[in-house]
Amino acid sequence: MVIAVDGPAAAGKGTLARRLAAHLGLAYLDTGLLYRATGRRVLDSAADPADAAAAEAAARGLTPADLARGDLRGPEADRAASAVAAQPAVRAALLDWQRDFGRTHGAVLDGRDIGTVVFPDARVKLFVTASAEERARRRWLEQGGTGDREAVLAALVARDAQDAARAVAPMKPAEDATLIDTTELDADAAFARALAVVEARLR
Repeated sequence: MVIAVDGPAAAGKGTLARRLAAHLGLAYLDTGLLYRATGRRVLDSAADPADAAAAEAAARGLTPADLARGDLRGPEADRAASAVAAQPAVRAALLDWQRDFGRTHGAVLDGRDIGTVVFPDARVKLFVTASAEERARRRWLEQGGTGDREAVLAALVARDAQDAARAVAPMKPAEDATLIDTTELDADAAFARALAVVEARLR
């Protein structure tokens, strides 16, 4: 069984997907880490994440150790991940990896195009979102609650626009996805709503 959990940054999809996987006894994959690790490898090589050749080489050279790095979060990593994710060759390099993982284990996968591209035949599809202001508040708190909160909001909105407008695998809900808006929900309430959807689909 594959459960696809898509949505924009800081909507709570990662927390929700991990909890669903644990509850259902399924493997969990944060597909965003693949792109973050790819972007970080490009930065390490002093190349531009928007350079298609450099980004593809980084994607094809990924190792499990790359996914365990401690520097895959933050504004620089966010920008690099979004830039490499817009490259068709990068998405192609990572697509088989994601599909093999899901088909081998059964899994809950979270990302931006799981239900539309990676597993369009997923048994359950969720699209988790929240208002930009609430997502910016969460991301700002993740970063310690210091610094310019408006800058966090601006960066998040720019990332949303880039991910939704890219020519390859844009971020959007699958037609048969269930929308879960977490703006007014805490983690427990979001999990309860998602689990109810999963159980209804499985019945």
